[in-house]
Amino acid sequence: MIDILKKHKTIRQYTDKPISEELLNEILEAGVRASTTGNMQVYSVVVTQDEAMKEKLAPCHFNQPMVKQAPVTLTFCADFNRFNQWCRQRNAEPGYDNFLSFMTAAIDALLVAQNVCVAAETKGLGICYLGTTTYLADKIIDVLELPKGVVPVTTVTIGYPDENPEQVERLPLDAVVHYETYKDYTTERIDALYEAKEELAVNKAFVAENEKETLAQVFTDVRYKKADNEHFSSVLLQVLKNQGFM
Repeated sequence: MIDILKKHKTIRQYTDKPISEELLNEILEAGVRASTTGNMQVYSVVVTQDEAMKEKLAPCHFNQPMVKQAPVTLTFCADFNRFNQWCRQRNAEPGYDNFLSFMTAAIDALLVAQNVCVAAETKGLGICYLGTTTYLADKIIDVLELPKGVVPVTTVTIGYPDENPEQVERLPLDAVVHYETYKDYTTERIDALYEAKEELAVNKAFVAENEKETLAQVFTDVRYKKADNEHFSSVLLQVLKNQGFM
């Protein structure tokens, strides 16, 4: 299991081989064994396999091709709708119309998503997380007909790999692990921790093709711009309000 985790690669190209219902259910069963706050299981997973539904869902992820190519796309949702209904049907008034409850449900959903990904990889499948889910959550809500109390938090495509990409680099362990208390970073330590990443040929090419001076500028000026962050933050906050979490 540890070996599988250490060898993880993001797979964006898939063969046309379908995932059997039995295998998909086995993976989802492993997913729902994830830890959950208070054993409430305040999440839901929407499975997209129908070609017409993939066509509708793709624009919600900026038309990334893996959404339509993968045999299965899973949308993991923070979901207090089901739990709220159960409470009211048992003469218990829920108090989960707040941001903390959204965070609780979002964490639950992400734990399930990671379980599903690991289970899928143990079966020889490839996965790809789609960070676009929270950008266009309002559109996904419409396509998947999510009721009040339900917010999509991440999406994962799953299928049999049709590529074997190089493993993406990671920062060294001492860059992200702090013992006992958080140790803030000096200028010298930042330079040392990011040196290997910045010196990779693929990242140098990334800088050149975007006509930037540094790799950091590619992130701040091209990939994750302040204006975009602010816009999609406003969209997501409105989604939380509309879905009853604010």
